[in-house]
Amino acid sequence: MKLERLGERELIAAIRKEFPGSGKNIVLGIGDDAAVVRPGRIPLILTKDLLVEDVDFIRSLHPARCIGRKSLNVNLSDIAAMGGNPKYALLGLAFPPDLSLTWVSEFMAGFGSAARQAGVALIGGDVSKALTIMISVTVLGEGKNTVRRSGARPGHRIYVSGCLGDAKLGFLLTMKGLRLGRSKSADPILRAFLDPVPRIALGRELARRNIPSSMIDVSDGLSVDLMHICEESGTGAEIELARLPLSPGMRTFGGKKALDYALHGGEDFELLFTAAPGKQNLLESLKKRFKITMIGRMTGKKGIYSVDRFGRKRRLEIKGYEHFT
Repeated sequence: MKLERLGERELIAAIRKEFPGSGKNIVLGIGDDAAVVRPGRIPLILTKDLLVEDVDFIRSLHPARCIGRKSLNVNLSDIAAMGGNPKYALLGLAFPPDLSLTWVSEFMAGFGSAARQAGVALIGGDVSKALTIMISVTVLGEGKNTVRRSGARPGHRIYVSGCLGDAKLGFLLTMKGLRLGRSKSADPILRAFLDPVPRIALGRELARRNIPSSMIDVSDGLSVDLMHICEESGTGAEIELARLPLSPGMRTFGGKKALDYALHGGEDFELLFTAAPGKQNLLESLKKRFKITMIGRMTGKKGIYSVDRFGRKRRLEIKGYEHFT
């Protein structure tokens, strides 16, 4: 069987079966946004992401500085989804020999700016030669109250930070030739794709107050990432379509596809989390600092359903990005 038939999820499941992640210091192994180990008093959080040219970015369309920032920030988003505090990074780079030094300098300047904003130190890595650009980043963080995907229960409310779908729309506008700095109304949408912001402060505050019963970052799409929470928690979910947070740019440029982008777009890197009804007052206090929207609830019935403004329920098709397929 070839990978195109197996799919990304099944490949990870097969690897997870061979490496169950049980051990003296392993708190959480394969299957969440990041791994958690406890070699000492404070648990350590570890995550890795890989960006490949013409798969995760297109060099001619994506500024090198933005790629540098994004390569670190997608990892920081995983740490945020665990409620952790990122500390250190390792960077692996494979470049074609004809790549310009200007591109490399701009990439590293972007990586450095993201690292300084998050208080992360680059402590090592590796370089090699390749036919296309490949970027591998590992981030190590700390977290006393790490949040998993597996704690949601029927009746818990579903929340999301920020707005949904902007990154997918930004990608499409970029492919149509729009560039940063040419349209004030389009710039926020383009930046959502080119230069996403990890919600580290929110994730850390949610964990500190023990609010989420489960949490994940929206990297593959709301429907896919909510499915991950449902699978790990053994629950179902209902999403109220009228509650999905859409940005002004999405309402301007998204048209009839706005809801589809919000449900399935991916790469928003917002936090998707669940919380018991009793946590409502704690969440209200956080809404003064962060944009948080309640979009539905967890159910005991397996599957994810959308609910329209008339109360009609429909089984939600799970769509989003998946490697190999």
